[in-house]
Amino acid sequence: MKHQARKRFGQNFLIDDFVIEQIVGIIKPHANDFMVEIGPGRGALTAPLLYHLKQLHVIELDRDLISLLEHKFGEKLLITNGDALKFDYSFGNQAIRVVGNLPYNISTPLLFHLASYNNIIDMHFMLQQEVVTRICATPHNKDYGRLSVMLQYKFACEQMLQVAKESFEPMPQVESAIIRLTPKAENTWHNVDATKLNKVVSSAFNQRRKTIHNSLKGIIAPQIFEELALDMTKRAENLSVDEYVQLAACI
Repeated sequence: MKHQARKRFGQNFLIDDFVIEQIVGIIKPHANDFMVEIGPGRGALTAPLLYHLKQLHVIELDRDLISLLEHKFGEKLLITNGDALKFDYSFGNQAIRVVGNLPYNISTPLLFHLASYNNIIDMHFMLQQEVVTRICATPHNKDYGRLSVMLQYKFACEQMLQVAKESFEPMPQVESAIIRLTPKAENTWHNVDATKLNKVVSSAFNQRRKTIHNSLKGIIAPQIFEELALDMTKRAENLSVDEYVQLAACI
């Protein structure tokens, strides 16, 4: 029996074989990769991935889908029934690759959760086009914000493919895109305190119409701006990722 998409799980199943082939080509799975797929759904991406892999770990919340996946793929598929937002991706510090067609309603918190792990080689996700645009945005752009900075300080973020809404069942209201996130060299982010960085970035973008002198008042002393040669009359969207990292280090 065909599984019907459930709105409460944010399910939109990929049905376009050409798009699936393109995605697998972008991911380039190799036999010995330790790969984790989030939200495998009915297995549209799972099947071609397993063709290349010895095993694939998947995380699925919908119990009915788990029965379908077990029947379809057998022992090559290692299934965890659970919430991807609460899952421990450390795997004993095993280097992993993460892929998935993420439910749009949890994509941002899930990305922040995954960003806290240091054992991830790369991530390839299907996301809402708007979210991908925001992640990849550069300074001096209205799309540039907290999400941009908090991912770009650690990852190289690249849009790989646009995906039309007609490629899904049921068809969502929005267009989608594939994004690749690859950790930068460790020495560029290893000493960054993510909590402090988030505090600075959140304060700046929560009041993005104000100058950073005003939005960061009480967090960053005026003399810090002078020491870093930062113009206090700039607004949040005018600071680079590196400048936010520098400010966070001064807290």
